Amino acid sequence: MGDEIVSVGQLVFCVMDDPSFFVGWGTLSLINAGLAQGKGRSGLMWCLLSLLLGPLATLLIVVLDRVRSPDL
Repeated sequence: MGDEIVSVGQLVFCVMDDPSFFVGWGTLSLINAGLAQGKGRSGLMWCLLSLLLGPLATLLIVVLDRVRSPDL
């Protein structure tokens, strides 16, 4: 059935040709923005960073500690 050899370039082109790939990546960016804001970080910065890094940005947001507000 699927014994064809596919190069990495063909695989990347196939994935990026699918519109659902971009919808999922954009949705992940919005989710990451919400997660970042919940931890006191810039939602816009993390949304843009997530467009570049995708799931790696999610991992960073989850692993990084919450930003502490200065005591007044």
